[in-house]
Amino acid sequence: MKPPRRFRLTASTFATGIDVLTSQDPDLDAICRRFGRPAFRAHPPGFATLLRIILEQQVSLASARAVFDKLALFAPNLNPGSFLDIDPCELRRIGFSRQKQSYCRVLAESVQNGEIDLIALGRCTDDTVRARLCAIKGIGPWTAEVYLLTALRRADAWPRQDLALIVALQTVKRLRQRPMPQRMMALAEPWRPWRGVAARLLWHHYLQGTAPP
Repeated sequence: MKPPRRFRLTASTFATGIDVLTSQDPDLDAICRRFGRPAFRAHPPGFATLLRIILEQQVSLASARAVFDKLALFAPNLNPGSFLDIDPCELRRIGFSRQKQSYCRVLAESVQNGEIDLIALGRCTDDTVRARLCAIKGIGPWTAEVYLLTALRRADAWPRQDLALIVALQTVKRLRQRPMPQRMMALAEPWRPWRGVAARLLWHHYLQGTAPP
C-alpha cells in the first residue's frame, strides 16, 4: 500500500505499515518478534506540541517532559499569547535555558503575528512543512521531521539526525559504527514510503532495549 501525499497515519494504517515493513525486512520483523508491536501514539498538531519538541532538542525526553509539565501549571491552555505572558525569570525557574526560551518566544511570535499558520501547515506537503518550519529560528531538520511524524502523522517522515534512531539502527543492522546522516538516508531508502513507521519501530527497539529490567 503506497500512501498518497499528506497521508496521515492512523492506528489502522500504522498496522498496515508494520505489516509491509516486517514482511520485507527481517531485521524490523525481529523487533516485533522480540518486543511486540509498538502502540500507535501521536500528539495533537499545533503550538504546544511544537514547543514541546523544541524543548526535547539535545536533552532527554524525561528532562523535556519535566519542563513542559511545569510550564503547563503556568499556562494550562498553552498558546502563543499565554506563553509570551510568562515572565522570563519564571521560565528560567521552570527550566528553560536562555536559548530554548529564545527559540520558543520566536515561535510564539511567529504564530501570533501570522508568519506561520500551523493549522494550514497540516494541509501542506512534507517538503513544504519542512521548509516553512526550518525558516523559523530554533527549528531545524530534526524538529521539523519529529513534528511531521508525531503531530502531523506523516507516514514517510524520517528524523535521520535523531540519536535514538541512529543507535537503534546501528544495533538492528549490526553496523560497526554509528551511521552518519547520509548513511541513514541510504539505509532507510528501501522503507519508503513508510519510513515514519520504520522510525517508530526503531524507537520501540531503543526504548525496550535500554529499559531497566
